[in-house]
Amino acid sequence: MSKIKAATAGLKVLEAWGVKNIYGLPGGSFDSGMQAIYERKDTLHYVQVRHEEAGAIAASAEAKLTGKVGVTFGSAGPGAVHLLNGLYDAKHDHTPLVAIIAQVPTKRMNIDFFQAIDEEPIFDDVSVWNRTAMTAESIPQMYDEAIRQAYKHSGVAVVTVPKDLGWTEIEDNFEPTADLYQQPIMPEPDPKRIDEAWDLIKNAKAPLIYFGIGAKHAGKELKALSEKFHMPMISSVLAKGIVEDEYENYLGSTGRVAPKPGVEAGFANDLVLWVGNDVPFSIFLINPRAKVIQIDIDSEKLGKRHHVDVAILADAKKALKALADKGTELPESDFYKASLLNRKNWRDWQDSFKDDDSQPLRPEPVFNEINKAASDKAVFGVDVGNVNINFMRLINLHGDQKWTTSGQYATMGYGMPAAIAAKSYYPDRDVFSLSGDGGFAMLCEEILTQVKYHLHIINIVFSNETLGFIEAEQTDDSKQPLSGVDLIDTDWAKVGEGMGALGFTVRTLDELKDALAKAKATDKPVLIDVKLTHEMPFTTEHMALETNKWTSQADVDAFVKKYQTEGLHPYGYFLDQVTK
Repeated sequence: MSKIKAATAGLKVLEAWGVKNIYGLPGGSFDSGMQAIYERKDTLHYVQVRHEEAGAIAASAEAKLTGKVGVTFGSAGPGAVHLLNGLYDAKHDHTPLVAIIAQVPTKRMNIDFFQAIDEEPIFDDVSVWNRTAMTAESIPQMYDEAIRQAYKHSGVAVVTVPKDLGWTEIEDNFEPTADLYQQPIMPEPDPKRIDEAWDLIKNAKAPLIYFGIGAKHAGKELKALSEKFHMPMISSVLAKGIVEDEYENYLGSTGRVAPKPGVEAGFANDLVLWVGNDVPFSIFLINPRAKVIQIDIDSEKLGKRHHVDVAILADAKKALKALADKGTELPESDFYKASLLNRKNWRDWQDSFKDDDSQPLRPEPVFNEINKAASDKAVFGVDVGNVNINFMRLINLHGDQKWTTSGQYATMGYGMPAAIAAKSYYPDRDVFSLSGDGGFAMLCEEILTQVKYHLHIINIVFSNETLGFIEAEQTDDSKQPLSGVDLIDTDWAKVGEGMGALGFTVRTLDELKDALAKAKATDKPVLIDVKLTHEMPFTTEHMALETNKWTSQADVDAFVKKYQTEGLHPYGYFLDQVTK
């Protein structure tokens, strides 16, 4: 029987499961792991990031984009701790990920040695499975188990490997279970509950579909049901793209980052068909008096975020089809007609700024040019902050475009590592990273990773010299003096050039068009620093478009002036139109 180093045997297991990329940064305690990576360099692609956090984020983003397990590693002590932010992103967005954690040699453990810490407890909270190898022979089996657990629980599995065990030679006879793995059979909907759901839908006056990432394979079924029952649709943030943004019945997402029509529809309905959705803010986004039909494959999710009148434990595709087959075509409700008029008004208002060349630039013309530059197969790595608002409202996802962001965990610095993952997995696609100047500064050293691996990524930084998302919270929510949100102006193009990328500073719309054209023509990483307006995006949490018992005419006039909302009407305006 041939022999193999235990660390190398572990990597062979990853390959058997279809892992293409492994992200991390070496340390002395991971020397045996790096030797294994060298030995498997022809079959496993190693991406040397410049910070372990970026490696963990990249692995999480790859898993979100592909549905396949991501893999990252860190050395003992500081390298391991640096991984945590990316691992928590994977945990919160229910993403399968394996983290390989180095440990000092077994004879140096537990005696206060250099960089030696008790690592297992650190990863207990973030992981669904967390074990330390006790023998070299167990390492390949532990990697196999880690992947199975990551897939089973859609979370982070952690394997800690002492340095000396990775060097140890073992029999090369382990058989991974990858070929045995099968997707679980999704539950069939209970016909009785389908009947109950249909009874609620047909008797509702303002029924709405609210879908989440759990409906990611059910775009066709969502549209079919929406058209048959004339139910407008809103989504969670992460579900953007399941239905193309240009689809007339799709009002966009709901919540703070959402477009106005989706937010208003969330409160104007009397029934919600809640599909594959686990948004923690849902209690604040939906009419609390509305009846709710919830569809989910996980019984633990039923009723977790909102009261539920009919709970359907089933796959989204199967349940939506069963509902559509059960019901007959319904007429267009006033709610439906008003919602579509509201959507058109909102999109027309946004489009009115598409050619605006004000300086600093507004987001509408900038994102319009990004839409035109992106192919049908473009992938977007989106950071956290005001960039989320502008992306949700202004990027029109279509075709086979993909995108990823840090959803429930919302960690800044996500955009560029996510783009690295996208380009590493999809080398033939055009890839964009979109970041504010706050988020970009956190992991901007990863431009070096792009340069090292010749990754043609178009990195766009929206510089407005503030932590805009937090500024808006301090101004609108807590009404406090601005504190700690101001950022200094930075020439990010020169930063990018200093790291080896092609840099452009953009202040006008013509400069942006020229920069994007040159970015598409090169094969180098590109950094475009867009000097963006300091004005905050339209707020959906504190709208003042009509007078009522809480809002005076003076409030409306101030709101219209601040956000330039001439011609933009509230949902009630359109409801009055269709009921006349």
